[in-house]
Amino acid sequence: MQAKKRYFTLLSAGVCLALLCYLGGVHLRAARSHSRRSGDGPYRSPAQPWPPLPDTSLLPFTQGEGDPGSQVSPRQKRDGNSSIYKGKRCRMESCFDLALCRRNGFKVYIYPQQKGDKLSESYQHILAAIESSRLYTSDPSQACLFVLSLDTLDRDQLSPQYVHNLKSKVQNLHLWNNGRNHLIFNLYSGTWPDYTEDVGFDIGQAMLAKASISTENFRPNFDVSIPLFSKDHPRTGGEKGFLRFNNIPPMRKYMLVFKGKRYLTGIGSDTRNALYHVHNGEDVVLLTTCKHGKDWQKHKDARCDKDNAEYEKYDYREMLHNATFCLVPRGRRLGSFRFLEALQAACVPVMLSNGWELPFSEVIDWNQAAVIGDERLLLQIPSTIRSIHQDKILALRQQTQFLWEAYFSSVEKIVLTTLEIIQDRIFKHISRNSLMWNKHPGALFVLPQYSAYLGDFPYYYSNLGAKTPSKFTAVIHAVTPLVSQSQPILKLLVAVAKSQYCYQIIVLWNCDKPLPAKHRWPATTVPVIVIEGESKVMSSRFLPYDNIVTDAVLSLDEDTVLSTTEVDFAFTVWQSFPERIVGYPARSHFWDSAKERWGYTSKWTNDYSMVLTGAATYHKYYHYLYTNYLPASLKNMVDQLANCEDILMNFLVSAVTKLPPIKVTQKKQYKETMMGQTSRASRWADPDHFAQRQTCMNTFASWFGYMPLIHSQMRLDPVLFKDQVSILRKKYRDIERL
Repeated sequence: MQAKKRYFTLLSAGVCLALLCYLGGVHLRAARSHSRRSGDGPYRSPAQPWPPLPDTSLLPFTQGEGDPGSQVSPRQKRDGNSSIYKGKRCRMESCFDLALCRRNGFKVYIYPQQKGDKLSESYQHILAAIESSRLYTSDPSQACLFVLSLDTLDRDQLSPQYVHNLKSKVQNLHLWNNGRNHLIFNLYSGTWPDYTEDVGFDIGQAMLAKASISTENFRPNFDVSIPLFSKDHPRTGGEKGFLRFNNIPPMRKYMLVFKGKRYLTGIGSDTRNALYHVHNGEDVVLLTTCKHGKDWQKHKDARCDKDNAEYEKYDYREMLHNATFCLVPRGRRLGSFRFLEALQAACVPVMLSNGWELPFSEVIDWNQAAVIGDERLLLQIPSTIRSIHQDKILALRQQTQFLWEAYFSSVEKIVLTTLEIIQDRIFKHISRNSLMWNKHPGALFVLPQYSAYLGDFPYYYSNLGAKTPSKFTAVIHAVTPLVSQSQPILKLLVAVAKSQYCYQIIVLWNCDKPLPAKHRWPATTVPVIVIEGESKVMSSRFLPYDNIVTDAVLSLDEDTVLSTTEVDFAFTVWQSFPERIVGYPARSHFWDSAKERWGYTSKWTNDYSMVLTGAATYHKYYHYLYTNYLPASLKNMVDQLANCEDILMNFLVSAVTKLPPIKVTQKKQYKETMMGQTSRASRWADPDHFAQRQTCMNTFASWFGYMPLIHSQMRLDPVLFKDQVSILRKKYRDIERL
């Protein structure tokens, strides 16, 4: 009997299970059939590879906040409400026409500004930086990248800088093409209370150069994260970093500081509201105030009065310049002005902004310059930074200074860094590597079109463990007809050719007279190549001629008077300083307070800031940089005046290296001999020549945005120079006889 009951129970269970499977199968087939018809399920027809975007006009009705059943995930809400994410899957390969750039090179076009369109000062600086760069083109048919003349920096609807009707204005641009090959700059997006990253119009396939962008919304290898900068940020140049001495130990009065607003409620309030837990009033000083906004008293909490009183006791600048670490917590948005302020002050940033894609993170290794914290582990921050070794702290501080001056000290540098990152993506085969971006002098001065090999630049010999060049090419600039065998150029050519380090001599013939016959040049043991300048202008002496096969260049004026010994000694000094200009004739600059302008002086003093290229050795990369980095306006000025090319080269090299040139031993007769030469006497004696050089100084300083020249009092002499010992003990004995 019991066995029958068990069999009956099992049979009943089997029938029920079969019935459930059947009914479930019918429902599943029906759902799958509906999915194929609607296109909303996992199945996708070839004609519809991706689901259609939701109709955002219906969202306020379908996602009511009061209906608990209508709650959606943050990602769904983000995708539905923000038009910025329609191109979420965009990458350079899918949403950028690389063929445009490979056909015409990397050129940037700015749309003409329409009548009535107002631009903020910051956006004007951005456009000016592009227009003054070597990448700019006024011809849209030659452009690879397009930038709007519509101000997109501030997309906070409550801001007075907010531009209305931007959606229709953008769509009416004749080259818009759904944003393809366009770059949009943005500093502020979204508004109170949630501060989303929506810029308020459909950007299509355009790239974003955006501040405070989150890692979730950042499109790798497509967008560029830029720093948040204020309207007072310099357009060009910018102030230097504040690190003056590499003190050991590198500790300052305060270990960790912060001074800023505290938000009582809403997004960005949690971290700043918790800072008082870490503040100790001694070496960790974290100050907040809720005294901001019109209605702050209505909303203040129990800590406000105490916090405000403590806040007023400290001067922010004094704290900043006397702190080892600076806390950079998020505000309403992920980015903060405190970030750039800390970098400039050599105060190591301690980041507390979870999810922030750090500025230029694609190329900058922030672990070398900042401490990346976690908002959830705030209480561990003091012990973490106290555990960092002093050597590491010094390295972090030094890196903040390099990054500040290389990429962040001006709007121009921020813009050019953005463009160079994009250019590296397009031309991957010659893109700069991480070392070029994160080591001095920085990627903006290392043009990949010159070479992709580190050893071809004068800055990386020590990194590679490579030896400096052992030979030089002499380039003699000739502007006077060859009428006599006793002319200085022929004596100079013979003296240089006798140098053990000379590989070849190039004579750049910039004279209006025809080239001399070959037999007029003296016989030498090294090749002598005579090149006739096509344009016959001053800047042509710094063209990157293919005939220059050595890395070292000895630049000479035709009337320079140097002995073989002097040439040898100058070159051996240069081998120890391959990134600098090393030579004989020195000049200096000064600030004329009465005229409020820069002055130029040729007085013989113990102080100098320039070494003239009439007798100087430098790396041949500077020929390429002079030709391809400097704007045509400066080179045209040099050519029109037939003057100042040596000053401009000194400006360029000092701007790159942040170092002065090096003067080597020289007989005092050099000046007197040079002044006595007929080919140059009129030039140096002409009062207009000196006045022109004064003008050049100020024009060049204006373009660079600051004065890059650096004063020095160092002069390098041979060992035992003028010591009272036997001349036979001296290696460069001829120098003292001249």
